[in-house]
Amino acid sequence: MDKKEVQEGLITACDCIDLIIAILRGSKNLKDAKACLTTGDVTNIHFKVPGFEEDAKKLSFTERQASAILEMRLYKLIGLEILALEKEHRETLRKIGEYKKILGSRAQMNRVIKEDLAAIKAEFATPRRTLIEDGPEAVYDESAVAVQEMVFVMDRFGYCKLLDKSTYDRNQETVDNEQVHVVKCLNTDKICLFAASGSLYQIKAMDVPAGKLRDKGTPIENLSKFDGTKDTIVYLTSAEDMKGRIFVFATKMAMVKQVPAEEFETNNRVVAATKLQDGDELAAVIPVEGQTEVVIQTTGGVFLRFALEEISMLKKASRGVRGIRLSKNEELEQLYLIGENPIVDYKGKEVHLNRLKLAKRDGKGSKVWL
Repeated sequence: MDKKEVQEGLITACDCIDLIIAILRGSKNLKDAKACLTTGDVTNIHFKVPGFEEDAKKLSFTERQASAILEMRLYKLIGLEILALEKEHRETLRKIGEYKKILGSRAQMNRVIKEDLAAIKAEFATPRRTLIEDGPEAVYDESAVAVQEMVFVMDRFGYCKLLDKSTYDRNQETVDNEQVHVVKCLNTDKICLFAASGSLYQIKAMDVPAGKLRDKGTPIENLSKFDGTKDTIVYLTSAEDMKGRIFVFATKMAMVKQVPAEEFETNNRVVAATKLQDGDELAAVIPVEGQTEVVIQTTGGVFLRFALEEISMLKKASRGVRGIRLSKNEELEQLYLIGENPIVDYKGKEVHLNRLKLAKRDGKGSKVWL
């Protein structure tokens, strides 16, 4: 558009070139000449030939046109140069019309882009000179590791290690007595640690150093983001052992739920295993193995027995449903699934869980007197 403006100014100036020359001859400087061309101000112009003054007052070139006129060289007055200028102006008008048409239509714009890309491809495209392929020597195949049966063990101080299964089988009684957690797994498996904070920590078995029976092992904090000084382990198992199972979750505020194992299938090293209310903690994670009834025990010695089916099957991101109505300053201490041996020890007294009154979830329960 700027080019169109300048061209129109030059063409108009050529039509009144005698007046332009008279203004230039009568001006003391470029400033006065430019003022006359743009606003028709003839105050400082001395016309040597009468008759031009009235025509000069009618001039109204733009600033850009006036600058172009003052910079115009005399050879532009040659007939052929004027014809060339007019031809160039017509070409400019044609391009402006074409650009407006393109900018006003998405289809036209896409067509122009495709044509430009095709032209670039035709000019610069060259056949590929190299071949890209997977080189077996450059590909790391994790599954190529020989699968072995191992046993993950961890003592009460949080030191863990992997034992060869044959070593464990020969010393099973000793290992079971000395270690807090004993989990059979494969060396390609993952160790899953559910913490009271509601987080699930996953550790690749390959990352756990293998050791001998009397080796101390490695702190679990060195292998994961779990911090034993601020958190406690509620349940520990292997990812392979979790497959296809259902787990019952219980918190200290007596929120309970059932969660299928596929909810915890992830490659992340740390994920939220459950949603907790402010001040709440995960108290129990128990796999369901055919049991149909559940018993909740509180810190006040209250027991509530009800059908397992009353606990809803929910996602891991849910808080669950209330299992029992807690009294003031009371918390859920333990959750039991009634199986083949429904007898538990409560402060030195045997409690037969299957003899408790069968009630409904979210009840008050009954107190066991010592």
